[in-house]
Amino acid sequence: MKVAIVAHPYKPDAPAAVQTVRGSFEERGLEVVLEERTAALVGEKGVENFAESADLVISLGGDGTLLQTLHRIGPTSTPIAGVNIGTLGFLTACTDDEVDLLSAHIATGEMNIVERSLLKVEMVEEGGVEHEFLALNEVVLMRGETGRLVSLEARVDGELLNHYRADGLIVATPTGSTAYSMAAGGPLLGPDAGVFAITPICPHSMSHRSLVVGECAVVELLPAGNGEEPILFSVDGRDILRIEKNSVVRVRRHEESLRLVRLPGHSFYETLRKKLHWHGG
Repeated sequence: MKVAIVAHPYKPDAPAAVQTVRGSFEERGLEVVLEERTAALVGEKGVENFAESADLVISLGGDGTLLQTLHRIGPTSTPIAGVNIGTLGFLTACTDDEVDLLSAHIATGEMNIVERSLLKVEMVEEGGVEHEFLALNEVVLMRGETGRLVSLEARVDGELLNHYRADGLIVATPTGSTAYSMAAGGPLLGPDAGVFAITPICPHSMSHRSLVVGECAVVELLPAGNGEEPILFSVDGRDILRIEKNSVVRVRRHEESLRLVRLPGHSFYETLRKKLHWHGG
C-alpha cells in the first residue's frame, strides 16, 4: 500500500509532523511518498504527481489544507485522511497526537470511509465562454469592490426562486454548512443529509431566508441588476472572478464524492459539539 503525504508548507510544526507521520506509517510496513513542497520541508526531493498512484493521501495541516489538497488533485476515488496540526477539524481524521492510531487503522486494510458530496460548478460568461469548477464547501456570488448591495436572481430546476438584494448568495453542501454558510446564518446540515442550502448574505429584506433543496436540484445564480454593480464569484473561497451582467452560474451535485477517512469512534457530531461548545445532559 502506498501513502502520499502533502503538508501545509508554512506551519511551523509541519517539518516535525511530516517526520512523525512518515515514521508511523513506515513502521507498519507501508510505503510513503512525499509531495514536492512537503519533501522540501525536510530537505528532500519529493514527487510531483504525488496522488497519481497512491492508495491513500494524507493531508497534514487542517481543514484548509485538506481543501487545498482536494483542489490540487481534483475529483478522485482515492481516500484522503486529514491530520490536524493542533485541534481536530470538521474534515480531518485525527490530530497529530493520534497519528499512531491512524496508521494502525490504515494498516488493517479496512479503512473507515465516509463520503461527502461535491459540487460541479459551471460559470458561463456573458460572451458564452464556459468555465468548470469543483467545490466541496460552497459557491458564492457576492458584492465586489464597493460597499453597495447587489441584485441577484436564483433559480431551482429552471424555475425562479427569488430576486435578492443582499451582500451575496451562497449555495452550500452539508460539508460547507459549517463554514461560510453558517457564518451567514444558514442551517447546519448532517454530512449525509443529501441536500444543499441556498443562503443570502445580509439580505435587505428580513423575509429572505435560507432554503434547503435536494441534492438532485440544479441551482442557477444570476446577476439581476443593471450591470453597474461589481459582483464576484468564488468557489471554496478561491477562484475568485468578476462576473458580468448576463453571466450564469450553474450548480449541481458532482458525480464523484470526496472519500474521507475517519478513525473509528470519531464522528461529525462529536466534532460539532466540541467546535460549537455544545453540552449534552
